[in-house]
Amino acid sequence: MKRKGLILCGGWDGHEPKLVTERFKNFLESKDFEVSVVDTTDVLQDKERLMALDLFVPVWTMGQELPKPYIEPLLEAVGSGVGIAGCHGGMCDAFRANVAWQFLTGGNWVAHPGSDGTRFRVHITSSSNPLTEGIKDFDVVSEQYYLHVDPVNEILAATRFPTVKWYHSANGEVDVPVVWTRRWGHGRVYYNALGHHNDVFDIPEAWELMKRGLLWAAEGKRIAVEKGLSADEFKSDKGMY
Repeated sequence: MKRKGLILCGGWDGHEPKLVTERFKNFLESKDFEVSVVDTTDVLQDKERLMALDLFVPVWTMGQELPKPYIEPLLEAVGSGVGIAGCHGGMCDAFRANVAWQFLTGGNWVAHPGSDGTRFRVHITSSSNPLTEGIKDFDVVSEQYYLHVDPVNEILAATRFPTVKWYHSANGEVDVPVVWTRRWGHGRVYYNALGHHNDVFDIPEAWELMKRGLLWAAEGKRIAVEKGLSADEFKSDKGMY
C-alpha cells in the first residue's frame, strides 16, 4: 500500500509555493507516495483525512490566521504518528498569530538581516545523524533566517549571525538553527530553514537534507501503527495554550 502525503500549498507567492510544492510532490511520488495537493486551510478541519496520512507538508507562508478548530485536528493527527515536514517560511513563518502552530513546529521566523542575496554558511552540527551523514558544510546565497526556537529541538545544522550588521549585532555572534527535528506525541517533526526560492534546492546539500527530512518524518506513522500507538496517551483536559 502506498504511503499518503498531503501538501498544503498557498500563502505568500514570493516564496514560490507552487514550484516548491511541485518539487516536493515529484520527489515523494518517486518514493511511492500517493500525494494530494490542496490550496485551502479548510482541509485542516478534516481530522479523518489528516489521521489517514503518513506525511503532512505545509508550504504556506503567512496567510490567514489559523483558528482553534483548524489547528486541533492537526495537533492530534501528528500526535498519533503523522509526520510533518517543511521548509523556510512555508512552515515556520505560517500562521503567525497561532502559538499552537509554533509549539508544534518548534520555532518561528523573526528576521532575515540583509534579506535575499545574503551569503552565509550552513554548518552541519551533527554529522553522525543519518539525516546529515556524509553532508559537509556548504554556502548559500539567499535569506538567512533568524528564528526563535524551542530548546528541545535536536539541531542538525546551524548558521552564524551576524552576517549583516544590524541592531541585534550588538549582542555578538550566535549560532541559529537551520535544520532541526523534534517529536510531537508519536509524530516526527522536521524543519529546514532554507527554501526562500525553489532554486535554493538546486544546491545538492540543501536538497539532500530536505529529501531525507521528508522521508524521516513520514516513517513515524509506520512505527506508531506497528506498535498500536495513538495520541490518547498525550491528551489533556488542562489549558495547554
